[in-house]
Amino acid sequence: MYQINEKDWKLLRKRIPGWQEAYMDRLNREYVELLECDQPASTKFWALDKRLREDKKKTGVVADMRRSRMNLILASLLAEGAITTSDLEGFSEELIAQVKCIAFME
Repeated sequence: MYQINEKDWKLLRKRIPGWQEAYMDRLNREYVELLECDQPASTKFWALDKRLREDKKKTGVVADMRRSRMNLILASLLAEGAITTSDLEGFSEELIAQVKCIAFME
């Protein structure tokens, strides 16, 4: 079992705002594409509403920042595509291994 490493925790807290901002920027571009498609206004409205409801629950948008959930936060970000494995550089090898195992099980 991974023991919480202070260095890992500080690194996550430093990086997560930028990761979330980049992820939400990508989501915004996807919403624009959705709204620009050749569909009736009502279809686009309800499709956007559904996407927003789903996306607001993702870790890339809002994360439950508790130390005990650090590996799950990183795994969720990885599974959602908010980060890539290269974004894990700098974290301890033990944490990276655990995060990859969790993220790729889904």
